[in-house]
Formats: sequence, C-alpha cells, structure tokens
Amino acid sequence: MEDRIDELEAKRDRAQKGGGEARIESQHEKGKMTARERIDYFLDDGTFNEFDQFRTHRNHKFGMEEKQLPGDGVVTGYGEVDGRKTFVFAHDFTVFGGSLGEVMAEKICKVMDKAMEVGAPVVGLNDSAGARIQEGVQSLSGFGEIFRRNTEASGVIPQISAIMGPCAGGAVYSPALTDFTFMVKDTSHMFITGPDVIKTVTGEEVTFEELGGATTHSSTSGVAHFACESEEETLDDIRRLLSYLPPNNVEDPPRVEPWDDPDRADESLNSVVPDQPRKPYDMRDVIGGVLDEGSFFEVQEDFAKNILVGFARLDGHSVGVVANQPRVNAGTLDIEASEKASRFVRFCDAFNVPIVSFVDVPGFLPGTDQEHGGIIRHGAKLLYAYSEATVPLLTIITRKAYGGAYDVMASKHLGADVNYAWPTAEIAVMGPQGAVNILYSDQLEAADDPDARREELIQEYREEFANPYTAADRGYLDDVIEPTETRSRLVSDLEMLKTKRSELPDKKHGNIPI
Repeated sequence: MEDRIDELEAKRDRAQKGGGEARIESQHEKGKMTARERIDYFLDDGTFNEFDQFRTHRNHKFGMEEKQLPGDGVVTGYGEVDGRKTFVFAHDFTVFGGSLGEVMAEKICKVMDKAMEVGAPVVGLNDSAGARIQEGVQSLSGFGEIFRRNTEASGVIPQISAIMGPCAGGAVYSPALTDFTFMVKDTSHMFITGPDVIKTVTGEEVTFEELGGATTHSSTSGVAHFACESEEETLDDIRRLLSYLPPNNVEDPPRVEPWDDPDRADESLNSVVPDQPRKPYDMRDVIGGVLDEGSFFEVQEDFAKNILVGFARLDGHSVGVVANQPRVNAGTLDIEASEKASRFVRFCDAFNVPIVSFVDVPGFLPGTDQEHGGIIRHGAKLLYAYSEATVPLLTIITRKAYGGAYDVMASKHLGADVNYAWPTAEIAVMGPQGAVNILYSDQLEAADDPDARREELIQEYREEFANPYTAADRGYLDDVIEPTETRSRLVSDLEMLKTKRSELPDKKHGNIPI
C-alpha cells in the first residue's frame, strides 16, 4: 500500500507542475499566474476539489505520442466562494498552450454538466491558443459540445468568463455565450482573426491590443463587461459579482446583513436635479443616495455610457439597476445603450434579481446613423426585455421621460409594479420646445417677437403638460414623492413584492428582435 501511495503522490506532483518548470516560469515572466495559482487565489482556502487531473490526450499523431501530460491543458473542479459552491475550469497555458483537444473538451463539459446538475455557478478562466491543430475535427467537435452546454445553461446557472490570456478563433464564442466576461488589461486578447490574417486579407495593420484588448472590448465592442488592471483584481471582482447572484434560477439572490438605515433620507437628493432642464447631472449620485451606501457594482462602465447598469443592495437585498445617465448625450437611448440595458434586464429576470430603474430620458438619439443602424429594432429589445420580465420592477422618474422612451424605460404600461416620479419630472410626448413649435406655429409666425412668445408658450406648456401630475391622475404613476422619501418607499415596496407571482402565456419562447 505504501508503494501505491507513493506512486499516487508522484503522479499528483507531476500533474501539479503542468507543462514543467520552464513553462511555468515563462508564464510568470509574462505577468500571468498559472491555472492552479488562479484557482487557489479565487476559491476559499482549502476548498478546491479537482476532477480528472490524470487524464491525457488520445492523439498519437504528429509527435503527440511523446507528450502525454496529465490534465491535458485544463484544471477542472469545484470549491467555494464565500462559502458558496462554485464550479471552475482554468486553461493551463503551460500544457500545449492551453489549446483545446478532445479530452480537454470532455473535462470542461463534465464540470459544466455537474454545475447544471447541482445548480451552482460555473467560472471559466480562459488562457488558450485555441483549437489544437493536431487533433483536427475532434477539437472542433469539442468546441461545439461546450457551446451547446453554454446555451443549455443560459438562464439556469450563472456563467462567468475571465479572459486571462489569448482567446482566438472559435474559442471566443464560449465566453460570448456566457453572462459576464472579464478581461485583464495588456495581457488578454480576444478576436476571431488575428492581426497577421487581417493584414494579409485587408492590408490593415493593427496591434493585438487595438484589435482585441481589454480596453477595446470594454469600451468599443461591448464584448467585455469588465476590464481589470490585474489578474488579482479580475478574480476579486468575480467574487464580488457572485455575491449578488443566486446559485441558480430557482433560488433567490443572497441577502446580506444590512449596514445602511432603511429609512435614511439623503438630503442631497433634493438638489441633485438642476433647475435648468438641460443641465446635466450624474445619475450615480442618485443611485448612491437611494440604494445601500457603497453597494453599486457597475457593469460595462465604459460602454454605452449614456445608460448605467449594475448590481446594488437595497436593505441588504440584491437588486439590478438600470439608469439613464444625463451626463452623456443627455441620457438618450441609442443602439448600444438599448442592447446593453436589454441584456442586463434579461439576466436579472432570469435569476430573480429585482430591477430598480432611474429614468431621465429625453427620447431616442436622432440621426441617420441610428436609423440606418436599426435603432427601431435595437430599441425594441429593451422594450421586449422589460415587458417579459416577471421580477419586481420599481421605477423612479427623476426628470425627463419623453415620447416612446418613457414607455420603454420600465413604465407602468410594460408591467412595472411600482412607478414613482419626483416633483421635477416632466412626462410628455415630446419636450416643451418641440411641442410648442408644432402646436403654436401660427402664433409664432404672427408674433412681433417670436422668441419671447416661444419662451412664454414653453413655460405654459411645461406647467400644464410637462409635469408628473397628469400621469399620476391617470394611475400611470403610483405617487409623486419627495426625493428623500425614495429609499424608504423602495425598501417597503421591495418587501411587499417579494412574494410576487406572474403568469405568462404558454409558449416555447418568444422571438426577441435580435
């Protein structure tokens, strides 16, 4: 027995070394951790249970018969994050560059299947050269099996991807199918075709970072939800994200012990909205004044900045936040903002996270670029997402809510449960200036001083129509409240809505305007 135990220990030691000391050192020289170091850092100490550490590839061609390395390029298993079960797989770049072959795919699929069976999140730490050329179609088959599981798990368990190195070709589609993607600045890259191929085909010269770096994908393409300064920050942020999420779609998000007074009345909210209708302000100040102090964890901070999304807490409960941002393009909805918000709303709805929407929207962004780019179709995505949501929906209109954008932003007409407006709210078909130009064109033409008359009419229109009381009279608002009341009212409403039940028509699935 002792000989067998010694043999086991030797095999385990060999598996721990991956591709060997030289390749581990090379990984460190690039400023990157190894797969095992990442898992050890990410999971609670001493909780990792590994699957299949002795598996090796089956290919015996192209010189591969001499390269039987335990683990076959990926470390898989489960552990705990803040005491909650979490499954994980981490590509081992020291073994065949983390390239995906048949056995490696089987290992990843196994851990995903097990996560689905027990109802726990799965986190993929990607650091791979892509498909393993020596294995041909088996490698492509492996990608397909992973993609199918990503799709089956969507909306059932949270799926989180971290890009810790290269991620190219077909490998990019697994992270794209997951719920959230993290990237590390300077050391991680994602693209379908690399710079060399692009130069050959199009003649365009582009660097890895410009083409598919963390900054590019977090600010321009929207592929990445987070761009982090280091691997450690990436793993810390994933842990924080998981703290807001339930383990699966049939459980509620975890509640933490509240640290903020549920009846706190932040007096700064009374002055956060400027008296001048066109003057910008930062909606983050509103979010911070209403929700639990310091709890807002913003998602896609650098993409479509005219809308804010993220997670926060309300009296210790997890909530999703969707908010127009008046500081950027006056908070208008455009193509990118609509896509960003609609996907976030659908995630929250899938995982039982109530949604709090802060509204200050003058409409959809005008322009031929937007119309030709399909703003009608993309804007409809957000309308669809709110309309199909069955989680508690709480909406606060802080200032403008004009035109179709009023409807789209979690209005009562789409099924929102609680709708409030501050006294500063203006709810109308369009802004006062545009309305006056249409309604009183004859008067303006006949006026001795058209500009002065226009200002008078704008003020009359604002007082009579662009206020929250007409909507409140119709029942489209549940109340017009003082800004300082907002927090306590939402805390009470969220408690009231925790037993909400919704029935949707039976159907296989809807056809969202993708």
